[in-house]
Amino acid sequence: MIQDTIAAISTPMGEGGIAVIRISGDEAVAAADRIFFGKSELGVVPSHTVHYGFIKHPLTLERVDEVLVTVMKAPKSFTMEDVVEISCHGGFISVKKVLDLLLEQQVRLAEPGEFTKRAYLNGRIDLSQAEAVIDLIRAKSDRAHRIALKQAEGSLSTNIKLLRHNLVELMAHIEVNIDYPEHDVEEMTNAFITNSCTQALGKIEQLLNTANQGKILREGIVTAIIGKPNVGKSSLMNTLAQENRAIVTEIPGTTRDVIEEFVTVNGIPLKLLDTAGIRETSDIVERIGVEKSKGALADADLILLVFNGSEKLESDELSLIEQLKDKQTIVIVNKLDLPQQIENDILAGHFPAERIVMMSLLEQQGIADLEKAIASLFFSGQVELNDQTYVSNVRHIALLKKAKIAIDDAFEAAGAGVPIDLIQIDIRNAWEYLGEIIGDSVGESLIDQIFSQFCLGK
Repeated sequence: MIQDTIAAISTPMGEGGIAVIRISGDEAVAAADRIFFGKSELGVVPSHTVHYGFIKHPLTLERVDEVLVTVMKAPKSFTMEDVVEISCHGGFISVKKVLDLLLEQQVRLAEPGEFTKRAYLNGRIDLSQAEAVIDLIRAKSDRAHRIALKQAEGSLSTNIKLLRHNLVELMAHIEVNIDYPEHDVEEMTNAFITNSCTQALGKIEQLLNTANQGKILREGIVTAIIGKPNVGKSSLMNTLAQENRAIVTEIPGTTRDVIEEFVTVNGIPLKLLDTAGIRETSDIVERIGVEKSKGALADADLILLVFNGSEKLESDELSLIEQLKDKQTIVIVNKLDLPQQIENDILAGHFPAERIVMMSLLEQQGIADLEKAIASLFFSGQVELNDQTYVSNVRHIALLKKAKIAIDDAFEAAGAGVPIDLIQIDIRNAWEYLGEIIGDSVGESLIDQIFSQFCLGK
């Protein structure tokens, strides 16, 4: 059991109604009690109760702040240790003064993610549930939040534990056959191994089939808005962001840098990159912006290629069409409210009809069509979450793929008549890969790396 006591500010720094300072450890209640002055001493109050009072300097009795203190005694707390949360006034000065007083009471400043790390080390949650806490904090859409919440509640853990249990049973049967071949036990045949591997592979593939959607909903689709100057790229950015995020003028080349904005379109999180118009230019600053725009193409998961429908295609645009025809691209023909001159047959010759969207950003026409095109491209037209478990974490996806390869190897070895003691090596490898997902077989350095990604105070 971890012995030292830690404290940190668990709410964002800055002006606000309240700020919360969290303390966890054997000395949490005693440390808070030395600076808290209320009706009752915190050491004798019932668990999970809230108490009004003041934070004062223990020697000078100088009043620092008026607070509410919540006491949660082990093991019924987030960390399974004694936890005290001090709700004081928000801002920089009062919060810092309260924390400084705590750090003088045999309490040290918590490391990033250390509260959640203690919850994991003390057995309250497994590693996949701990990682879901990060996803809950960072969720950019309702669907991403729902995926993270289900994982935090243990939906992925349940599936992984069942898979590992079945593999342990398989290994146990193999051990019996190896160690006691003379006994009358259930005959371990290659057919039995094949059947067990087939069931395990089916479950892993079911989880991996959710990985693409889960990863997108967790991290968002990096979306570059590309086109020549003054075709409506910034207007599209502002429309999707529902605010004037980018400057819109009739002067070509207004956008000189890549502007980023995170938005949700029909439940799909997009990391929008509004880029400088791609064209030949003698302006040094604009030229730098054009080069950044070309760089954004390489990083983008989705490209929104915008054209002015009231003008004929120019040579730079024809070059872009050739360059992007094999990428995840949706073509937007803007300015539908004006007489059309664009050569639609050229666009149709390079892009499927469902990826060409006619729009008038001025009159807000075609937004629903764009949303439908994005959903069709990444989610086969559906972005509905049901009760199935979604895998969204890159680490989990990689480990599931490793486990699948190991079980595939065992399956093929069984079919080839390889001795069962050699087949068991692959099965054990798969069992260990799955264990890394929930933290049953993982090194200390990886644990430290995972929790270092958390914010301070969580």
